Amino acid sequence: MKAVDHVAGSKKFLASEDHVSFHDRRLWDLRQGRDAQMRAIPEWQELRTLASQIKEHTLGQLDHYLEMFERNATANGVKVHWARDGEEHNRIVHEILSQRGVTSLVKSKSMLTEECEMRPYLEARGIAVVETDLGERIQQLDDEMPSHVVVPAVHKLSRDVAKVFADKLGTDPANADPYYLAEQQRETTRPIILGAGAGMTGCNFAVAETGAVVVCTNEGNADLSANVPPLHIASIGIEKLIPRQEDLGVFVRLLSRSALGSPITQYTSHFRAPREGGEMHFILVDNGRSARLAMDDFWYSLKCIRCSACMNTCPVYRRSGGISYGAVYSGPIGAIIDPSFDLKKYSGLPFASTLNGSCTNVCPVRINIHEQIYRWRQIIAEQHQLSYAKTMAMKMAGHILQHPMVYRTASDMAGIALKVLPRGLSYLPLNVWGRQRENPVPPAESFRQWYLKNRKQDTSA
Repeated sequence: MKAVDHVAGSKKFLASEDHVSFHDRRLWDLRQGRDAQMRAIPEWQELRTLASQIKEHTLGQLDHYLEMFERNATANGVKVHWARDGEEHNRIVHEILSQRGVTSLVKSKSMLTEECEMRPYLEARGIAVVETDLGERIQQLDDEMPSHVVVPAVHKLSRDVAKVFADKLGTDPANADPYYLAEQQRETTRPIILGAGAGMTGCNFAVAETGAVVVCTNEGNADLSANVPPLHIASIGIEKLIPRQEDLGVFVRLLSRSALGSPITQYTSHFRAPREGGEMHFILVDNGRSARLAMDDFWYSLKCIRCSACMNTCPVYRRSGGISYGAVYSGPIGAIIDPSFDLKKYSGLPFASTLNGSCTNVCPVRINIHEQIYRWRQIIAEQHQLSYAKTMAMKMAGHILQHPMVYRTASDMAGIALKVLPRGLSYLPLNVWGRQRENPVPPAESFRQWYLKNRKQDTSA
């Protein structure tokens, strides 16, 4: 399988300055909103630590809590299924629907179903699947994967949405007013929900103590998808388990504040049992999670609550867009999750990072994201998955950094070149740095020159 070329995808996104500017500004606004919420809660750091500890405890006894969840959900009247991978998950969903003659499914946002590629699987078998989340619906109509785990169409401007809706829904192509576009989505989707044979949701938290699934949304579409059709299916990654109902208070306080800078989502819905005359099915999905749990360096990523805080703060993600990652999970969390699915295909993603550590600093469950990214880089190098150009560049850099005299000479020459070379020569195709940015202005003197002049008495070094 061909490896994802993040650089090529980034170039496509960077070609439109207004898209890049909006994307960067919008996500940074979310980061600043998160920071404001953090400062408003004196116990914020304690909440992060507690959330991390709860997740670590649960993952350490995952088999116990999964069995408890299944037992309690079954006692509530829910039918519980187990899926080893995405294919089995899709097959279970298809069997549930086909046995009941369902030909239309409405669903709320679920990264797990995207991960399993469920929608094309069902559509190939004659079952229409309609996304009811506004961002997911935009992406579905535009035949694109989500670019963000919370705001799936954040890379699009309102004029882009107007064009998609005009082409697919017959709306006014000249009207890019967000309120108009949201209303058109609502008006065209509500009749589909009313006529659907089944509804599907994802899962933010699965409570072992009660056998209930908790879904956090802002549009109310998940509640409609779960409650209007007679059949409700919830897709649940096995890492979504938490032990007790009271643990929810920790995660609910962290989730929306970290994701959007808002105190809480508009809807925090608990699905515990089927309504009278209805059916409820929970599908517990592994799809590589058990294998990741066994990885000494990477099991921490299973703590993730899909808040997107790491994406909102990442300078690389903000400037390259989520589609450029070529995967369901993008940004820093994608850079550590995706290689666990397919190292060869996603070997370039751990290098889409500056390793500045901001992702780790904002993670509400204290995942050491930048350290895991660095560890993936080591593994990729050890397994000879690096490109030839990167291998040669690293060897050259290693040689220079190992020899102080060579390093000082190279630094001095680079500074002189930046000062005296014509701009055309400074921005040759070989200058990768200069393709999207200006070269740095060289200082009047290097740090070593300043140090020798002002601090060091012995100039023999």
